Amino acid sequence: MLTDTLITLFKRDLSKLIEEINQYKDASNLWKIDGLVSNSAGSLCVHLIGNLNHFIGSVLGHSGYIRQRNLEFSLTEVSKSELIKQLEDTISIVENTLQNLTVEDLQRAYKLQVFNAPMTTEYFLVHLSTHLAYHLGQVNYHRRLIEK
Repeated sequence: MLTDTLITLFKRDLSKLIEEINQYKDASNLWKIDGLVSNSAGSLCVHLIGNLNHFIGSVLGHSGYIRQRNLEFSLTEVSKSELIKQLEDTISIVENTLQNLTVEDLQRAYKLQVFNAPMTTEYFLVHLSTHLAYHLGQVNYHRRLIEK
């Protein structure tokens, strides 16, 4: 079932994000920006945590998570260990939520209208996976740029 594939992809990419965060030699570099790179790795990490906990954990899993999107790109200096803990918690939330979805759940319209048009839950979950992969690539590039 698609949920098994999505669980594998989310776990793989969130684990890779943890590896990327761990590779920063100087934790303060997580929050630096340089030239045309306008988002720090720390901000992207906080954004992904908020995004997945909201759209998967809260909307689909009824976790009670309350997203504060305005803080996702304004918070700074969250410790490396706290980012990693939140990413590990996000892996659990995503996995537990997706394990409980049925084929019928995937075919239903997603509960929120995110792109100004209705879409299935299945479609939006695939989008969230590619969104994670996109930002994971940005974090990798940021790390290599900042810690040359």
